Amino acid sequence: MNLVDDKTIVKQYFNSTGFDRWQRIYGDGKVNKVQLDIRTGHQKTVDTVIKWLEADGNLRGLCICDAGCGVGSLSIPLAEAGAIVCASDISEKMVAEAYDRSTAVPGKLYNISFAAQDLEALTGKFHTVICLDVLIHYPQSKAAEMIAHLSSIAQSRLILSFAPKTLALTALKKFGELFPGPSKATRAYQHREAGIIKILESNGFVVNRAAMNSTSFYYSRLLEAVRK
Repeated sequence: MNLVDDKTIVKQYFNSTGFDRWQRIYGDGKVNKVQLDIRTGHQKTVDTVIKWLEADGNLRGLCICDAGCGVGSLSIPLAEAGAIVCASDISEKMVAEAYDRSTAVPGKLYNISFAAQDLEALTGKFHTVICLDVLIHYPQSKAAEMIAHLSSIAQSRLILSFAPKTLALTALKKFGELFPGPSKATRAYQHREAGIIKILESNGFVVNRAAMNSTSFYYSRLLEAVRK
């Protein structure tokens, strides 16, 4: 199946049953043990990114694009810290939820904007572009194109997370595929870290920081790449 079909499936999923599921996971309400585990893992990734940016000491006023913002788990705290944030997602319902959550923050956040659009449609220039837990929806053959586009709008830094392709995680993924269900409506693609680094380098970036965040059901390799 080609990328157009994959993107259509992802968009439809996150505007329907997927939205209901992931809204709960990324919220603070009651969820089952697996969903809580995924929530914890995702939050670890978000916290790691925030710590990296805070450690640089220039977060206030920094122009950031959160590509694939979901319900605003990263965009909102970055805006609260003073960054100028452009948040986008392919799902209209996700973007609407992120906007609603931003309005619930004490004090009006004038430094965050939201847009429902495909990653390849993003334009403009940003000091930092962040794309968390999105590459899992892109097949290896198309990852280079997506990363190249994000690189073209990142002036100084690109932060990506992806499901690493290892023997153990590949076996775990295949085992999970034996139990299909309504919540597993999208394909999950793993990526070799060496391949991602090669793509970044071909677009003028070099890895500066890296981290691995994992729980029982969540695995995410995080790379911060800066322009050479």
